[in-house]
Amino acid sequence: MHATPTEPLDVETFAQPVQQRRFVEAMERLAAGRAPETPVRVYISAPPRTRGSEKWDSRLAHIREALPTGVEVLTYESVFGGDRPYDWGPLADELDGLVVLGKAKRPGSRVYVLGPTARQELRSLIARKPVLIYSHNLGLIPVIDCKSQVLAPEETPRLKLVAPKRWTANSETLSAALKALDPNEGPEEEQRPPSLPHLAHPFTAPPQ
Repeated sequence: MHATPTEPLDVETFAQPVQQRRFVEAMERLAAGRAPETPVRVYISAPPRTRGSEKWDSRLAHIREALPTGVEVLTYESVFGGDRPYDWGPLADELDGLVVLGKAKRPGSRVYVLGPTARQELRSLIARKPVLIYSHNLGLIPVIDCKSQVLAPEETPRLKLVAPKRWTANSETLSAALKALDPNEGPEEEQRPPSLPHLAHPFTAPPQ
């Protein structure tokens, strides 16, 4: 998932072939292990400024359209609104996937920055469930296909994600992630597959 200093930026993905293969296999196990008619819940993580903008409803509608039909979309307001405290741990255990929205470096940019809260939300699910970033220009992109970099300060590190320049929506990783989030997918047999292994190492903070 992490590009090396000499790695070209003009690529379809920053993930290594073995990472892609393991991701696809893990997503297939998630889809196969879902019982029929089991609800699928996806949380949309966005900073307050984005949620409060006049374009928020439109962006949320685009994300809903990009996700499989029947997915239950959760937002900060629907889960933690009013007097309800922000308690991510219990919610994360009930989620089937996560979509993050970062701050674009500039209009049309492929570079997005996630704040400390979104970074922690991403880290809690990246090794277990489908985690995607939403790009206004490119749509949904599995985070595994992006180049990542932890940014200072160390006390509250942010995360920079760079989308591949030649990213295409017909990628195998996106197809697998969406299949894992499709409520209509389920096991063909009564027997469930083995439990899901870790997909990739979580993002770590800069060395002390």
